[in-house]
Amino acid sequence: MLPPARPRKLAKVPFVELADGRLQGVVSSGSDIERVYVSSVAAGDHAFACSTNNNRPCGGARGSFCNHIRALINEAVLQYGAGRVARYLKVEIADEEAGAPAIADGMSSANPPQADSKAAATVFSRFLRHLAYLELAPSTAPLPEMQWFPPTRAVA
Repeated sequence: MLPPARPRKLAKVPFVELADGRLQGVVSSGSDIERVYVSSVAAGDHAFACSTNNNRPCGGARGSFCNHIRALINEAVLQYGAGRVARYLKVEIADEEAGAPAIADGMSSANPPQADSKAAATVFSRFLRHLAYLELAPSTAPLPEMQWFPPTRAVA
């Protein structure tokens, strides 16, 4: 686990991750507190998707990245750093300091992005699973689902 490149605010993009060959996450709606958008961009071909938590397509994601996807890229750069995000998405950028706009432009100019709505259910499910951890009482006891390595046995 690497520390965030820079602190980020969770109100606009509460969940962002580089996983399953995609930059994916959840972006809050600017107009409705009960609505979120599930957004993703695939590494390599840069196929993208953006839809509401009710599985309705985003009106702004028609042939190009919507504001939700741009916000997701922005927060990913804050979380992981521009270089890591660009490498993961297989985007060549001239200057890492240019950040999220350079990454978005690099994806848009290399190949026109194609729509891909297959990831929405998986991304939203992962987000809800992460939210469940916030409801747990503070404890130092291990969580079974967070134990990735088997316990080591003492060699006799």
